[in-house]
Amino acid sequence: MKTAVCPYCGFGCRLLIDPKTMKVKPHRGEPNRGKLCPKGLHATEFVLSEDRLRRPLKRTHNSLKPIIWGQAVDEIASKLLEIKELYGADAVAFLASSKVSNEESYLLQKIARLFGTNNIDNCARLCHEASVHALKMTVGTGAQTNPYEDLERFRTILIWGYNPAETHPVVMDYILKAKKRGAKVIVVDVRETRTMAFADYRLVIRPGSDIALANALMHVIIREELYDEEFVKSRTSGFSEIKMAVRKYTPEYAEKVTGVPAGLIRKVAREFASAGSGAVMWGMGLTQHVSGVENILAVIDLALLLGYIGERGGLYPMRGQNNVQGAAYMGALSEFLPGYVPLTDDRFRKRVASLWGVEELPTERGLYLTELWDAVESGEIMALYIVGENPAVSEANFTRVRKALRELDLLVVQDVFMTRTAKYAHYILPASAFCEKDGSYMNSERRIQWSHKVCEPYADSKPDWEILTMLARALGLPGFDYRSVEEITEEYFRLFPELEDRTVEELKNGNGIFLPKKRLHTWEFATPDGKARFIAVEQISPWERPDDSYPFILTTIRLISHYNTGEMTLRSPSLVKLMGEPKALISRADAERLGIEKGDLIDIETRRGRIRLPAEVGRIPPGVIAVPFHFKANRLTSDALNKAGTPEFKFSAARVRKVQKRKAHSG
Repeated sequence: MKTAVCPYCGFGCRLLIDPKTMKVKPHRGEPNRGKLCPKGLHATEFVLSEDRLRRPLKRTHNSLKPIIWGQAVDEIASKLLEIKELYGADAVAFLASSKVSNEESYLLQKIARLFGTNNIDNCARLCHEASVHALKMTVGTGAQTNPYEDLERFRTILIWGYNPAETHPVVMDYILKAKKRGAKVIVVDVRETRTMAFADYRLVIRPGSDIALANALMHVIIREELYDEEFVKSRTSGFSEIKMAVRKYTPEYAEKVTGVPAGLIRKVAREFASAGSGAVMWGMGLTQHVSGVENILAVIDLALLLGYIGERGGLYPMRGQNNVQGAAYMGALSEFLPGYVPLTDDRFRKRVASLWGVEELPTERGLYLTELWDAVESGEIMALYIVGENPAVSEANFTRVRKALRELDLLVVQDVFMTRTAKYAHYILPASAFCEKDGSYMNSERRIQWSHKVCEPYADSKPDWEILTMLARALGLPGFDYRSVEEITEEYFRLFPELEDRTVEELKNGNGIFLPKKRLHTWEFATPDGKARFIAVEQISPWERPDDSYPFILTTIRLISHYNTGEMTLRSPSLVKLMGEPKALISRADAERLGIEKGDLIDIETRRGRIRLPAEVGRIPPGVIAVPFHFKANRLTSDALNKAGTPEFKFSAARVRKVQKRKAHSG
């Protein structure tokens, strides 16, 4: 049996895979402790799909023709260099993957910056970049503060805009163990999720009203003097700002805004404050709003008020993809070097440049992923190199994105399947799947783990690191004479003081290495003065509001058996069977009013487009309709951005119309 890291969510389960049968069993060590969700159990099925890309392809006129590797890479490099010579390096952009290894994300951002541009980004921009910005502003480090194991000893767990029972099923084992030991579980969401079934307190709020609720909880805690006065005084700054800001957010005022009863707000505030320790866990229900950064600031303020950080608590932005944390940490973000170090940090930038054998690196912030499409439309971006991402499906308002992809002078897609994005490409490069290569991955708790090669690459596909090394050499970039993936691991280890004395063998043989360490902010914060900073925020309205023409609020949700744009899960027969047909969730009251029964086809329309799905009548407040990511959903979603560049996937004004009566079926 070979050990590999699961290619799905950011929890980071380790799999035991039989190279002969490709059957999967759970690893009994950390972090999954012998547990797996359905996706992990069937993680190798998509690898065996006959839909895999077999060889490099080049578009000639309206068809794709096979091309040999050397010619494909040389032609791509030649076109990139020509665009750079005519229009400058910033006319080219690179899109990294949250599914490939640390080494591969590290290489792509290295290529981009040595090429001369910081136009390098990844899909963290679509999920937790708001968390990164808020965490950097308040505690100084843009990542999860504590390991999963700490969840078992905290006395309260506040789960906000996040449904671990479906999105990270294995983490529920940690939460339920804490509950058995007496911990109280508080869940805040816009619908009754599976996770709410395990909660002691269930707060169903109106979409987009999170700040009002967080401020009301702090209002009660401050008014009743339940906060940790010593912690606030010795380890934070800005308390007076918070105290003034939340004064008007009485539970009665918050009830009008959020729909949560004032009495329940008081009860939850007292329970959370009196517990003595607690975790705050959140997902994209908080980040994917125009108020995403402010939403996260509000829940961080709540945790700081009680001293719930370090030994007594933790901040848990739960990552959605298997290596989105790693891609961000490796520097595949347009405003950060590896380790979330700002481009403007002269000392670290020179350290990186020296390691790469050059004098200087570009300092201007590159384009966010979500800014690329404006830049393509204006002619600012002429070439786009995409590794393992599918923006033609995953981006908000994707009709506009698909139009932009068609306008590029050069589009290169490096992936495992012929994705919807690849259909627009001028060159398509077949990449190997997760179990066909070696490499390291970083999970949500910042644990770096080694994933072993289980089987040989499919057909003429190659590991992403080999493709990128070939490209860099063809571009004439220095420092790409790697003979193994381990040499790349050793190079990125040298960037971080915490890893300089660690070895690849240690990584391969242990339970992983935490970067920078297992538990952050135990004694001081990573801020200039060592103190955490309170940042007061006010309730912010969504970009668009329901009206007579579009009376519903459309939001998006995840399913336990589906992942991202479906390229992997929809090629897994076991997961397709488990999932059945995607449905739109509507309240019983709205269904009765519109004459809709379970299984009826309904049209859902926003100002950006219309889709058709069968209806599921369930536990969701009237006036709200939920559709699963991604399928067709992003034809509808709003591309209004928050301060971190994340679209407002979770709130769009919509209208609903019954099409015909039809019972839902599987498949």
